[in-house]
Amino acid sequence: MVIIEVSLLSGFIMTSRSRALLENRTIVKKIEVKANVVYIYLEKLNDESQTFILQLEQVIQVKNLKPASIKIYDYYQPEERALAEYRAVCS
Repeated sequence: MVIIEVSLLSGFIMTSRSRALLENRTIVKKIEVKANVVYIYLEKLNDESQTFILQLEQVIQVKNLKPASIKIYDYYQPEERALAEYRAVCS
């Protein structure tokens, strides 16, 4: 099992439409939202490229918005991971 861990930008939430679109993907096993982190559980990955789009909605205006992180790792071998940062399009 593979987990994509998306830390949300301060003041943002994932839209319900975005969640529904992700849940309709056959590769997605489960989605959890805890505090300001979205966990996307995948059955497995292979060498085929995959694209996941999360639509976020700003619910609180935050000044000096800092980047947030996305981490992907194997549930059974968490040392096998990749980490990236993202920013709001408007910043």
